[in-house]
Amino acid sequence: MEEVYILQHSYDIGDFEETKIIGIYSTIAKAEETIEKFKNKKGFNNHPIECFSIDKYKLDKDNWIDGFISWEEANED
Repeated sequence: MEEVYILQHSYDIGDFEETKIIGIYSTIAKAEETIEKFKNKKGFNNHPIECFSIDKYKLDKDNWIDGFISWEEANED
């Protein structure tokens, strides 16, 4: 296995984004099956299907190579 698929559910709460990592799967098909199982469960069913996302990551590779700034820095005038 050289790559994995991370299934997340994200939605906005006011000024913030709430994100849950639901699972990490060996195939995109397994991640998609999980969306089908979860989309009608309590809480998840209050949000559109687009709140689910699947991202592919290669193993043993840096996936975030740039630096970052804090929320405070991003909101400075």
